[in-house]
Amino acid sequence: MLYAFRSSPAGLQPMPPTDQDLSQAIWIDLLSPQAAQVDEVEALGVDVPELPDMEELQLSSRLYRLNGTNYMTVVLPGLATDGRRLSRPLCLVLGPDRLVTVRYHAPDAFRAYPERAGQSGAGCDTPARVCLGLLEELVDQLSDTLEEIGRALDTTSSEVFDGGNLNRTVMLQRALETTGRFGVHIGAVRHSLLTLERAVNYLEQFPTDVTEAKTIKRLLVGQIRDITALEVHADYLAARASVVADATLGMISLEQNKSVSMLSALVALFAPAMLIASIYGMNFQWMPELDSKWGFVLALAGMGVSGVVTFLFFKKRGWM
Repeated sequence: MLYAFRSSPAGLQPMPPTDQDLSQAIWIDLLSPQAAQVDEVEALGVDVPELPDMEELQLSSRLYRLNGTNYMTVVLPGLATDGRRLSRPLCLVLGPDRLVTVRYHAPDAFRAYPERAGQSGAGCDTPARVCLGLLEELVDQLSDTLEEIGRALDTTSSEVFDGGNLNRTVMLQRALETTGRFGVHIGAVRHSLLTLERAVNYLEQFPTDVTEAKTIKRLLVGQIRDITALEVHADYLAARASVVADATLGMISLEQNKSVSMLSALVALFAPAMLIASIYGMNFQWMPELDSKWGFVLALAGMGVSGVVTFLFFKKRGWM
C-alpha cells in the first residue's frame, strides 16, 4: 500500500488515492509495497530497499548515504499482516525533497503521527522536520510501551508476593509466563531504542537540510537524551522482570517443598499404625492376643494412639 501526505498549516494532509502527484508529497509511506508502487517512488529518484536488504546486520547496510539521500534502517515492534506482534526493520529514506518510509508491518506510531504532526515540536514544514516528528512519535510509543510493562510488572509482583492467594500454584505458573513475555517485550524495545539511537546519531552527522542544520541538530540532541533515558528505564525494567522471575521460581520451589513435606509427614504419620497392622498380620502359630476377644479392639486402639501421638509430635516441631 502507498500513503502520500503533503504539508499544510494544520499538519500533514493525506493525498487522495485518485489524485496523487507524488512529486508534491512531503512524506510517502510504503507498507508492503507492490511492484507498481515501488516503480512510482523510484521514478522520483529514490532507491526503495527490499526487506532482505533491510534485514542485513551490517552497519553499512542499515545506515548509508546515496545521491544526497540518507537511508536509515531501524527495528521497531508492530503488528504483522496476520495480526502477530513482532519486531521488523523499517527504512527511513530522507532526502532534500521528501521523506519515504518503507515497512512491512504496522508500528503503532504510524497510525497516530499524521494527525499529530502539526502538534510536534519539530513541525512538519520540511522533510527533515517530518522525519524528526516521526522519530519523536516512535520514541513516545516506545516510552508508552515501557510504562505499560512497568504497571503490569507491579501487578504481577504483588500477586507473587501475596501469600493469601488460595490457588497459588496456578497463579505462580501464570506469573512466570507473564514475566517471561515481559522480558521478551523489554528486549525488543531495548533493541528498537538502540537502532533509533544509531539512526539519530547518523542523521546528526549527515544532515540533509543545511539551511536548518543548527535547529535540526538541537532537536536531534533532545531526541538522543530521550532515547538514552528510555534505555536506562528499559534496563531497570529488565532487572525488575528478572527479580520477579527469580522470586516466582523461588516461590514455586517453596510450594513444591511444602507438598513434598506434607506427603512425607503423612507417610510418617501412618507408619506406626502400619507397623502394628503388619505385626498382627504375620502368620505364626502362636501370637499374643490372638485368642483374646479384645485383641482386635486393642490393635485398633494401638494404631489410633500411635497416629495421634505422631501427629502431636509433628505439630509441636512445626512439621505439620
